[in-house]
Amino acid sequence: MSTETTSKTNGTLNGFTNEAIGDDHLFTSLDTPMKANAFDMSNEEKKKRISILFSEIMDVMGLDLTDDSLKGTPDRVAKMYIEEIFSGLDPKNKPKMALFENKYQYNQMLVEKNITFYSNCEHHFVPIIGKAHIAYKSSGKVIGLSKLNRIVQYYAKRPQVQERLTNQIANELKTVLETEDVAVIIDAKHLCVSSRGVKDDTSTTITTFYGGEFNNASKILELQNYLNN
Repeated sequence: MSTETTSKTNGTLNGFTNEAIGDDHLFTSLDTPMKANAFDMSNEEKKKRISILFSEIMDVMGLDLTDDSLKGTPDRVAKMYIEEIFSGLDPKNKPKMALFENKYQYNQMLVEKNITFYSNCEHHFVPIIGKAHIAYKSSGKVIGLSKLNRIVQYYAKRPQVQERLTNQIANELKTVLETEDVAVIIDAKHLCVSSRGVKDDTSTTITTFYGGEFNNASKILELQNYLNN
């Protein structure tokens, strides 16, 4: 039974206000929160709607939408949201995966490190910029190296919380690779921390997932040695 309790009248979750949830970067589920009818509207319809709404935001802020520099901004933002930085919300953009036989008989860990990604904090819609490190041990099957990058990018291109991003990547790898022996480490800078609020420009956040054989001290140390070299 879930222990989460939400009060719609005072805007709290387990005693945290909506403001505290955002500033403390809390999240409420492993799955990205989506409406049941999220894909009833076409992407073109979404872009038109976002453009209208973003125009209203700019207007409320007092910006002159007749200015040559600004009048195309609502359309540009709408296109960017749907086709680029939030394209990972659409399951149609999920990368296609193909497994291959491990004909090399390589039975040690494979590490793909320093995968650059750009995401956005779901609490403030400002960038999360970081690197992901992925490791897995073959169960008899392997995938192309670029697919590891594509998995990271797919789950990063949506409003995110770093802990959820880490687990979503790990769960996808376990499913695709048909093994529990996966590890994911993410080191990221959050602009919601550095550009607003506490305004700490030097800190980064590290999250980890160690599954199967990686969930022991010796394997973690071996992986850390690879990442630090």
